[in-house]
Amino acid sequence: MHPAAHPTFWHDRWTTGQLGFHEAKPNAHLVRWWPTLGLAANARVLVPLCGKSKDLAWLLAQGHTVVGVELSPIACAAFFAEQGLEPTRTEGPDFVTWSCGPITLLQGDIFELELPGSFDAVWDRAATIALPPDLRARYGPQVRRQLKQGGALLIVSFVYDATRRDGPPFSVPDVEIQALHPGATLLDRKHDNDDARYKEAGGVTEVVWRATRT
Repeated sequence: MHPAAHPTFWHDRWTTGQLGFHEAKPNAHLVRWWPTLGLAANARVLVPLCGKSKDLAWLLAQGHTVVGVELSPIACAAFFAEQGLEPTRTEGPDFVTWSCGPITLLQGDIFELELPGSFDAVWDRAATIALPPDLRARYGPQVRRQLKQGGALLIVSFVYDATRRDGPPFSVPDVEIQALHPGATLLDRKHDNDDARYKEAGGVTEVVWRATRT
């Protein structure tokens, strides 16, 4: 089993500050494509494996109610500290809930999340690509169950030569995204030869998808 399948792998990343997956500003794909989902301002949005992402604050600024799921207490605490917010922290059987107004972070395992039909949309920039194949096969159906009928997923995947580089982030072929999310529509595809992290793999292609729970 790949090390990234174990919670300790991610806890160690946060403890040692190995946060190459963290972006210093809201993701460009989110800013460009989120408005095309046509969501109401008061939509309820799920962000799996959210870390301390700036995307959470961007989604809040659109008027949404946002729920992130994150393993690391370091990440949860850092998000609220960086946003100047004082959360209420509540221990539960499966999750520690960090909450302040319209933002809630559930500290725990995404596979324990059972809020079926609770969300209008999912923003997945860093969840699918963070999981090795066996966990991706579980994650896809798990996250779709949390959506209302007709709810939308906006997903970013990476594609590169996986024989020359190992994840995370993992290379996720288009056919796998389409199998995990039947009817997924390709929105954008951009190849980058210059990212030093993927030089040995011949560069990386970022792919943006939209899917709907039917």
